[in-house]
Amino acid sequence: MHEAEDFAISTDPERLDLDWIHRCLSTDTYWAPGRPRERVASALEHSICYGLYHPDGRQVGFARLVTDRTVFAWLGDVYIDRSMRGRGLSKFLVERIMADVEAMKVRRIILSTDDADGLYRKFGFTDLDREETVWLHRHWPDHV
Repeated sequence: MHEAEDFAISTDPERLDLDWIHRCLSTDTYWAPGRPRERVASALEHSICYGLYHPDGRQVGFARLVTDRTVFAWLGDVYIDRSMRGRGLSKFLVERIMADVEAMKVRRIILSTDDADGLYRKFGFTDLDREETVWLHRHWPDHV
């Protein structure tokens, strides 16, 4: 566990507040509106999850990393409670995640964002070079 500004980051799954995470992701994000609680729980179970905790112990931030811990990682669901924004906590959280990814010696980490590219560029993220690689995806709705 690391602390800065009296906030703590932990990857202990037992500390995660699933109700809080589900509420935030399903009601206060553009990427997961309406995501069912069961799908949030399943995603957490299959990811390295980072909880950000206020000095009083309540969860105020979250992110998850999907990775094979060798070649590839996907950073997703990065969220800071609206009441805690503007304190540098997203930078604190991403800094910890990037340190862990670098320690794994993962070859590539990717993410998708519509509103926080400035944050991620500070950590070396760049636009995909579409001439180098074609990235394809298939999308299913987030409903069970």
